[in-house]
Amino acid sequence: MSSISTGRMIDNSSDPVKGRVAWMPAKSIWITAMTLIAVIGGPLAFTWSAFAVFILLTAITICLGHSVGMHRLLIHRSFSTHIWIEHFLVYLGTLVGMAGPFGMIYAHDIRDWAQRQRDCHDLYAHRRSFFIDAFWQMHCIVALDHPPRFVLEERERRDRFYRFLEATWMAQQIPLGLALFALGGLPWVVWGVAVRISVSLTGHWLVGHFAHRSGHQGWSVDDVAVQGYNLPRFGLVTFGESFHGNHHAFPDSARLGIEPGQLDLGWYFIGLLAKLGLASAIKLPHTIVPRRGLRRVNIRRGSASSRGSWISVGISSGCWQSSVWLRRSSCHTRSCQGEG
Repeated sequence: MSSISTGRMIDNSSDPVKGRVAWMPAKSIWITAMTLIAVIGGPLAFTWSAFAVFILLTAITICLGHSVGMHRLLIHRSFSTHIWIEHFLVYLGTLVGMAGPFGMIYAHDIRDWAQRQRDCHDLYAHRRSFFIDAFWQMHCIVALDHPPRFVLEERERRDRFYRFLEATWMAQQIPLGLALFALGGLPWVVWGVAVRISVSLTGHWLVGHFAHRSGHQGWSVDDVAVQGYNLPRFGLVTFGESFHGNHHAFPDSARLGIEPGQLDLGWYFIGLLAKLGLASAIKLPHTIVPRRGLRRVNIRRGSASSRGSWISVGISSGCWQSSVWLRRSSCHTRSCQGEG
């Protein structure tokens, strides 16, 4: 079947459906080891100080590292910042224990490419049952018969720091583990490394599993294999990443919680950087071209608007306010007052 190119994934007579699920030994052993240490060693090594370290490091690495550094900055370039800040945020994202910077870009892009086609493999769509999907997502990959060609931008490919992180991403836990051991002994290592990585990777899969199957849907996209859904109750603990329906609608937006009441701590951090003069070129729904086939879902009726009716979405921060009007493939803005 024919496919479309998406950014770094270039059509090469590609087929997003035909392929086999292949076990990845290194990935599987890594996740299994962290999970076993967490399940067995976590209760044995529990202290309240170790638990506090787990909470703090999880928040820092997932929010600042994965959500802001890896996802919104490195993958989507939804804002710009100084290179040393970018490197630090991506380093924190590497500490999540999921992959190195190049591995994260590829894993994100191949899934995004597949989900944008008219059909895709079950792994990319999270179509299988709960436990099968868990094993596939955390221990396997899809070896497509005809994959797209992956072209990494020169900016990232030539970055020596990113090349170093890519080659040593698992080993990056060693300096952190040594520091934790010196400060709090074995309990801090178990909870600050193994429990944190296990919970982070399992949580990442859980969000992906449910956010591609059902939930709140403010937007839909025509002619794609997979829709995104929002999980509003988990906005706080995922630092905004659970608003995945919004992300499918506006993938390059630095803000994921774009509807009223959607808490997005990652966006607040980007806003703080902007106030300090450390972030610029921030992309938001009203500054990017809407996806082809994007439609507003009629929340009351639970159906998508078929005539491209005008939609108003209030977006605000401490420095500015605007109201976004979207109509299918066009985008207009107007000033507003008193809108949240």
